[in-house]
Amino acid sequence: MSLDSVTQNVDEAVSDFFEPIAKWLGDVVFYAVPVGGTELPLIVAWLVVAGLVFTGWFGFLQVRKFRLALDVVRGKYDEKGSAGEVNHFQALTAAVSGTVGLGNIAGVAVAVSIGGPGATFWMILCGLLGMATKFVEVTLGVKYREVHADGTVSGGPMHYLPKGLAERFGSGGAKLGKVLAVLASIMVLFFGLFGGNLFQTNQSYAQVASTFGGEDGFLASSAGAVLFGLVVAALVGLVLLGGIRSIASVTSRLVPAMAGIYIVACLVVILGNVTHVPDAFQTILQGAFEADGVAGGVIGALIIGFQRAGFSNEAGLGSAPIAHSAVKTNHPASEGLVALLEPFIDTVVICTMTALTIVIADPDSWAEARAGESIGGITITSDAFETVLPWFPVVLTVAVLLFAFSTILTWGYYGLKAWSYLFGKSKASETVFKVVWSVFVVLGALMSLDSLISLADSALFLLSVFNIIGLYLLAPVVKRELGSFLEFVRARKAGEISDDGGDEDQESVKTTV
Repeated sequence: MSLDSVTQNVDEAVSDFFEPIAKWLGDVVFYAVPVGGTELPLIVAWLVVAGLVFTGWFGFLQVRKFRLALDVVRGKYDEKGSAGEVNHFQALTAAVSGTVGLGNIAGVAVAVSIGGPGATFWMILCGLLGMATKFVEVTLGVKYREVHADGTVSGGPMHYLPKGLAERFGSGGAKLGKVLAVLASIMVLFFGLFGGNLFQTNQSYAQVASTFGGEDGFLASSAGAVLFGLVVAALVGLVLLGGIRSIASVTSRLVPAMAGIYIVACLVVILGNVTHVPDAFQTILQGAFEADGVAGGVIGALIIGFQRAGFSNEAGLGSAPIAHSAVKTNHPASEGLVALLEPFIDTVVICTMTALTIVIADPDSWAEARAGESIGGITITSDAFETVLPWFPVVLTVAVLLFAFSTILTWGYYGLKAWSYLFGKSKASETVFKVVWSVFVVLGALMSLDSLISLADSALFLLSVFNIIGLYLLAPVVKRELGSFLEFVRARKAGEISDDGGDEDQESVKTTV
């Protein structure tokens, strides 16, 4: 029996078993209600409302403190001797690498096909609201992180939910927090293995095989798939062995590079059609408020835009605090401010660039998709670039590989932290996880396991329900941390505190050894 037959049989067997479970959970998590002639998934409303609440609670922090966030990233308010493993810039790029991925390339194309050009406007608005949510969850991630005896750091919802709720509500909060922490860890681990690993390898392999040789090429064979999987697994394994310092070192170079390549390609298309730019913006704005031809009209465009943004930047899902918690700082809110740049980069910049490129280039495949034909999002994006850059599929392949590799790395770190919370932080336990993670990379090149990936999506967004409840309950803690950091900034500017980080009045970050 050939390897193709074996993998196909496994794929079918897994799908047959898990498909009913995935469908049931998907129907629950992504339950939708009719609104204005279309369907609104309640989980999307849950994420958007959180962004609205925290934007109001913190007085449009994402606008007022945007420049301060940039200053923190540049290291202007670093303190010597702070607990942590990586600097602010490295923590940001590590987290961004987990959110910027294939969804920014293919998912946006699907959004502007279903919701029309106007979905872009609502996508930007949702990204701006998500900046406030990201600030809250990352501040809590650093506030309640654990710094271990070897200097490594663990953080995320599995830490701040039990600790924060226990601190605010006593033994009852501690019990609830413990349950939520275990559930959070399971969901992070499950999504990591299938959505953050297997799916990324599968899609990047498909793009590479299609670009270099097509269906008849070596890469399209079972041997080519195995070779691709082994190469990626080896690279991922080498980086994971170095922990967050190694991941941050790679992503701090990889993220700017991959974002740069993609944005430059977008700009080439946009500048190549520069006379059409004013019309494109007019089309986007008009479509946002007069979405003719879109199911549900304006409401339909709004829902699609919010959905794409919410799914892309992960604000409120509780994943990003895991990476940000490793930052070197004594002020949790400093990293919260850094983190609010994440949805801005992911959604306001990169997703918008993709949408604008498609609207301006207006490829035939986009018109066909809007007419109801089934066309993959990545095909639409590729066709848009190809109107100006005939050789763009090669560039797109490089971008897909970089996006997928960085996502696998970051979710490998997230998964490791969830695994360690569930099974202990021993060297043997971590080694087992890294071996399992690398095996899943190889499987991703061979199998799709679509039903498990759908199940993983449901698990990740179910996590947002528990996570955001915790964010609401712990928001007063975040407000105090913000006040503390802003006082530190004021004192640093006034020369009352030296650049070496002497801040005797600041309560140190809580640690557990």
